[in-house]
Amino acid sequence: MPRKKKLRSSKAGLPPGALVHIGEVKTSLPSVTLTGYGDANGVTERELPDISMLDSEENNFPVRWLNIYGLHDAALLSAIGKRFDLHPLVLEDILNTDQRPKIDAYADYLYVVAQVYDPSRPRTDFATDQISIVIGHDFILTFQEQKTGTFEPIRQRLRAEKNAIRKQGCDYLAYALLDTLVDSYFRIIERLSDQCDDLEEEILGVPKRGALQKAHALKRQLSHLRRLIWPLQEVMSSLQRNQSEFFGNETRLYLRDIYDHTVHLLEQLEDLRDLLSGLLDIYLNSVSNRVNMEVRALTVVTTMFMPAALVTGIFGMNFRSMPLLDSPTGFWLALTAMASVALLMLALFWRRRLLR
Repeated sequence: MPRKKKLRSSKAGLPPGALVHIGEVKTSLPSVTLTGYGDANGVTERELPDISMLDSEENNFPVRWLNIYGLHDAALLSAIGKRFDLHPLVLEDILNTDQRPKIDAYADYLYVVAQVYDPSRPRTDFATDQISIVIGHDFILTFQEQKTGTFEPIRQRLRAEKNAIRKQGCDYLAYALLDTLVDSYFRIIERLSDQCDDLEEEILGVPKRGALQKAHALKRQLSHLRRLIWPLQEVMSSLQRNQSEFFGNETRLYLRDIYDHTVHLLEQLEDLRDLLSGLLDIYLNSVSNRVNMEVRALTVVTTMFMPAALVTGIFGMNFRSMPLLDSPTGFWLALTAMASVALLMLALFWRRRLLR
């Protein structure tokens, strides 16, 4: 049964900051996971049945990362917003899952939203999930539409005893999350690159009927990817350029590295777009050449039969007095003449490479 998607039109007439979920409901039951570290107890990971448990003594860590799966529960989002004093517009953007990647700066936190591809999905699945990140001084909030493996590498690094993330503050965790988001696009670029290579082999060989549809599908995917990466580059440029109090001087150097990754992603994307445009031109030219060859062959055949049509037309006229009309050899002479002219024209066309 297809999942029902709520559209933007459902918010018509509502005031700014109204908490209405926009998009597909991708998980039936929302969940909240707390990851805390920074003290002598190492790393703690636990599910929070109630957001009020966050204020208990056992959940008081120097660095707290709260991850929320499922964005359709407006009551849960409202409770989290009250706990961390989030602006209503931030909560509204979190619930709207077709946001353009962007960054908004507030007095006590930064809000970053991006679209990400789930690495656990099949290679042909390019659907995206929205991830919102709220970066505070001692906390990180991540909001995901459903459980994915996007941040699992970060959790594995945190579980390791000797790891740089556990020795750093909240800003380094934010960098690690953003770096993972950007790096996830490299896998998609590699998938599309493989598909472009396969399409190139097909077009340069014997292109099949579905080659044009494949090329246009790839072109749409590349255009969609560009609409996601381009604003993400602006986000990373803003982070590494502005002297934000939420990132230390050392962490800003790492943010510059993420920005370089986004530049590299866009360069690879443009290369694929150019390659695909060239493949489309090659395909259309090859189709045009095949049509021209077929038209030329039909023209040659038609031209070869024109003398025969002329002879038969003359002798088919309704006259009683015509040369060779009553001759017993007239038919064979006409047939020989028509065949000779056809063979002569065939040899001429072959010599001029019109049949090769």
